[in-house]
Amino acid sequence: MSPASPTPDETVSPPSGLGRLPAALQWTCVTCLSLVTTTPLYMTGFPAALMIGPMLAGIVVALAGGTIRLPRLCFFVVQVVLALMIAGTVSQDFVATFLDNWLLILAVVFSVIAVSAFSGWMIARTGVLPGTTAIWGSSAGAASSMLMMAEAYGADMRLVAFMQYLRVLFVASLATLVAHFAGHEGAAAPPHAWFEPVPLLPLVAMLAIGILAGLVAQKLRIPAGAFLLPFALASVLNTSGTVTIVLPQGLLVIAFALLGWNIGLGFTRAILMHARRAMLPTVLSIVALLCFSGLLAAGLVFLLGVDPLTAYLATSPGSLDSVAVIAASANVDIAFVMTLQTARLILVTFIGPWLARFVADRI
Repeated sequence: MSPASPTPDETVSPPSGLGRLPAALQWTCVTCLSLVTTTPLYMTGFPAALMIGPMLAGIVVALAGGTIRLPRLCFFVVQVVLALMIAGTVSQDFVATFLDNWLLILAVVFSVIAVSAFSGWMIARTGVLPGTTAIWGSSAGAASSMLMMAEAYGADMRLVAFMQYLRVLFVASLATLVAHFAGHEGAAAPPHAWFEPVPLLPLVAMLAIGILAGLVAQKLRIPAGAFLLPFALASVLNTSGTVTIVLPQGLLVIAFALLGWNIGLGFTRAILMHARRAMLPTVLSIVALLCFSGLLAAGLVFLLGVDPLTAYLATSPGSLDSVAVIAASANVDIAFVMTLQTARLILVTFIGPWLARFVADRI
């Protein structure tokens, strides 16, 4: 997700709570709190603990008045690193998965998009939120892409950000709990492995390729391009045997933490106050969408025989990067998960503007 821009409430109101502290001290607070929240999760084997812990710490700091935000450049690098990480796990099964099940995959993806659009329509019908804001806020695409597209089509950015942040929080937390209690913990690297060296030249080359691809994607205004284009390019290079992607564990730990902070720090007091009237309908729509995604996952288990957690992550209406981190942290079929998640993002990107106008005109 993109870092939240300061809202009018934040820029007018004087800082309070942690907001009175210098930025360096605020970052120190969120770092120390992240250690407290992450350690028990990591020690008990929660998948994506290195993202969930910092996310919880970020929420606490933001609600305590913190004003720090993850710089856009940092988030760009995080997306590139996560794209390379997932690409390193993808085999030729990625394309084969789509070709073998393309009709079912498209049916699942269109179903999630349709239900999310219906949720937005229902919220708008209550009069709690304007039509376009409710629809973009409910859109089950990459959250960062939805924020950019919502701004371009005149929606209230603060409310859209709140709805997207909240859905990502629900999806990431629930998926992590499901993975843990279903016994799908991945083989987490011990802390001392975080500092093991990797071949420097291939690492620098892959990071350079990923960053260049991300910059090209941004130049071309490809939604979520900082993740998708490096992921696609690195996947092709990896599956063809041209390169072997090996990223240091320490770099991944930092990337997971930064992604968690990026999500958590978005829950500012100003946004929550601005969105308080939309809280209940938003939560209800998220719960309904999660339940529907669960039904779709059950259908995939029955029809294709895939693992239940793989099916759940594949149909989860969460942010692409957070779902990717959880998938990489658990024993699931990453190719299947990323196939459905990528297909959903692409379709939402193409039909999102048309769908938003279509639904808004009928409110």
